[in-house]
Amino acid sequence: MEKNMSMGDRGIRNIFAVIVVVLFYMEIISGTLLIVLGATAFYFALTSMVAFCPIYYLFKINTIKK
Repeated sequence: MEKNMSMGDRGIRNIFAVIVVVLFYMEIISGTLLIVLGATAFYFALTSMVAFCPIYYLFKINTIKK
């Protein structure tokens, strides 16, 4: 599994995940929106930890500058 995400891309994904968690704990989001955003936040956090995004791989996107 070759890394295909830059540090900036990973940072943006982590910020999104943190924002979703904060919105959940402040009880601003709930229901279906919470499920959708929560799943997306989980995916973003997981992919940013391993620096590999399967969707980027499918579309042959690489945000790491060579």
